[in-house]
Parts: sequence; C-alpha cells; structure tokens
Amino acid sequence: MNKPVLLEQQGHIGYIRLNRPKDLNAINDSMLALLGEILETIERHPRDIRVVIIEGEGRAFCAGADLKERRLLVESQIRGSVMKIREVLNALERLPQPTIAAINGYAFGGGLELALACDFRYSIRAAKMGLTEVSLGIIPGAGGTQRLPRLIGAAKAKELILTARKITTEQAYALGLLNGVAEDLQQLKEISERLAAEILVNAPLAVYQAKYAIDKGLNSDLQTGMDVEFKAYEAIIPTKDRLEALEAFRDKRTPRFNGE
Repeated sequence: MNKPVLLEQQGHIGYIRLNRPKDLNAINDSMLALLGEILETIERHPRDIRVVIIEGEGRAFCAGADLKERRLLVESQIRGSVMKIREVLNALERLPQPTIAAINGYAFGGGLELALACDFRYSIRAAKMGLTEVSLGIIPGAGGTQRLPRLIGAAKAKELILTARKITTEQAYALGLLNGVAEDLQQLKEISERLAAEILVNAPLAVYQAKYAIDKGLNSDLQTGMDVEFKAYEAIIPTKDRLEALEAFRDKRTPRFNGE
C-alpha cells in the first residue's frame, strides 16, 4: 500500500509529497498522522534538512479535507479531527527550516491552509485555490481565518472567505498570496529549488533565527519584536558558523557552513 505522504531528501532539501492522487490529495486521518510524524523527523534534523519543499502528486496540491471520511464522523470525532489538522499545520509553521509550498494544482480549503502555513508559496499558472469552507456549511478551521488576513489584509481575506471564492493564480499573486507563478510543473520545480538554493548558501542557524525573529515579532508590538530580534541575534554569537564567516571574509573565500 502506498504511503499517503512521502519524504525524500536531495542534498539539504527535504521534499514532502502528498501522495493520494486519486483523491486529489485530500487530507484524511492517515495522511495527517504521517505528515505529523514527518514534520517531527524534519525538526529533529536541522543540520541535514535545511529547506523543505511541499508538493502534491498528480493534478492537485491538496483539495482539502477528505469529505468522504468526514461524513462518517460524529461531532466529537470532527472536533478531534479539526484539532489534529490545526496541530499539524502549526507544527509545520513552527519548523525552524524555511518551507516552500509548490502548488502543482488545486489547493482548496485545508489544502490552501497547508500552503498558508508555509513560508513561501509558488504555483503553476493553471492551478486554482480558495478557502471554500462556508459553501460547505463550515469555516476554515486550520488557521485560514488567521493566516490569510495577516498575509493579504482583513478586507481582502474576508472577501475570499465569505464568498468561498475560487481564484486563479494571477489573482492570488496580485493579492500577495503567492510569491510567484510558474508556467508549468518543470518551471515550478525550478523556481522552488532556486529559492531553496539561495537560502542554502547561508548559515543555517542564522537562517533559522532570522525566521524565528520575523514570525515572533509579527505577533508582537515593535519593541517586543526588537527584543525578540536581539535574543535571536544573541543565540548566533557563539556559533562556529559565525566565526567561519569572519575567517572566510578575511581569507577572501566562500564560507563553509555546517550548522554549528
């Protein structure tokens, strides 16, 4: 039996592939459990996996929750299922490694919420996306009502969520939801890996602390954010990579960072 989520590693890039193509990579309990385990593995190995790219198998990135499974659940089970997906997407957002959603097709409901939990989002031009939950009698329950307004502003987010509108990649890019649009799958792979490569030349611990400072600071007032930044900077001072950068500058060579 094929696993519903796969983890592959090439160099320092970890590739998470949603692998239920016949079901448009809809999220069921087994997929969610395995995704949670994979995220724990990645978090434990920040020296080996330094950037994460998430992609979908087949013609969809992720069509959201598996409604066939959801129909069989009683209310208490639905609450548990929603809490679990929230926990997993929060774990994704908390990863120290930068994360890139490579949206290769449909991204609706929980699928778009998964992408919103990533640091960057690229999509093929033919894809469509949206938080369509209110058309199903529910609301986005895995962070969509919180992450989307922070990304594109409250009024625009309300317009998308309250209408359950499905939008094109051009519309998503214009709103600031996407970092870029690719013409096809090959270009999507190229631009995702190009960004990963640009990140990978830098000191991993510095990258992780910079991401942490941005994320924590955004949810704070400016002065608190400045304090967060200083503590993140302090954490970098004793690292070997910082000293390696200074020696490389002195020797006029490219630094060799080891994540220490």
